[in-house]
Amino acid sequence: MPLVAQSHYQPPFYLFNGHLQTIVPSLWRTVPDVRYEPERLELPDGDFLDLYWSRLPAMRPTDTLVIASHGLEGDAHRPYIRGMVRALNRAGFDALAWNYRSCGGEMNRLLRSYHLGDTDDLHRVITHALASGRYQRVYLTGFSAGGNVTLKYLGENPDRVPPQVQRAAVFSVPTDLRASSIHIARPQNRVYLRRFLKSLRQKIRAKAELMPDQVDVSGIDSLRDFPQFDNRYTAPMHGFASADAYYAHASSGQYLAGIRIPTLVVNAENDPFLPPSCFPRDVAAASQFVFLEIPPAGGHVGFPEGSPDGEYYSERRAVEFLTAEVPR
Repeated sequence: MPLVAQSHYQPPFYLFNGHLQTIVPSLWRTVPDVRYEPERLELPDGDFLDLYWSRLPAMRPTDTLVIASHGLEGDAHRPYIRGMVRALNRAGFDALAWNYRSCGGEMNRLLRSYHLGDTDDLHRVITHALASGRYQRVYLTGFSAGGNVTLKYLGENPDRVPPQVQRAAVFSVPTDLRASSIHIARPQNRVYLRRFLKSLRQKIRAKAELMPDQVDVSGIDSLRDFPQFDNRYTAPMHGFASADAYYAHASSGQYLAGIRIPTLVVNAENDPFLPPSCFPRDVAAASQFVFLEIPPAGGHVGFPEGSPDGEYYSERRAVEFLTAEVPR
């Protein structure tokens, strides 16, 4: 029955609604004190992933690694990822953030890009990290789209998950992608939708320059929501018959019952991106492993606190869950 009875998150008084708790951290937060060691991971299909390691000093070795997965159209340098990496290092963990295909400023090499149900690349990152022989334990964390990929990975085929992967903590997760795609198109949320679509259109245009015979950008500016964009591009580029088929395959909610390691899901009640179906209370209540926490506030990938050291609640909560003797 891992429904977390009470959340201890309290937003600063001046960030008094979900939109402010979403927008202010996204636009104005900086986390300068993180140093990455970049690595390019070449993939068997000819593509690549960019990895960003943040390891503890040699005099403080650790056998535990936390892998952080970013949100839609994000990358390893976003403040919420850097903040999490810093908090994990402070807690005594090595951290590894990674960019999905086409994210981080350099277009990937293939027609396909990334999508919210692609767990194979996360699996490749995990197995690559374990191949170093340095780590006895691996924990996973992710935000929004990265949380969806993480949950789907853990639940869709538990036997594929290496035994070293022992806990996970994810935040602001759209576990029902179809409902979320409709929810974000509401008038009060269109500022977010426009920003995402602008970035996605730019990537399609960049891909069309590389592959003019395979990518048609005619009418791209007329695509006004995610179902239209995903029907036109995401679904066919990744082997799905339609946006609905893609959403049905990729939504993590249907895989939660398969999760076999302690996994924390923190979705704020006032998250402007998440409809009611993204709060899987019944699944958590019936699960031994899925811990669902629903703070009244927090926004989407927000959870600012105004603490003197600049840490956010998502970072403190992840460290607390990953280090607790008994998960809670």
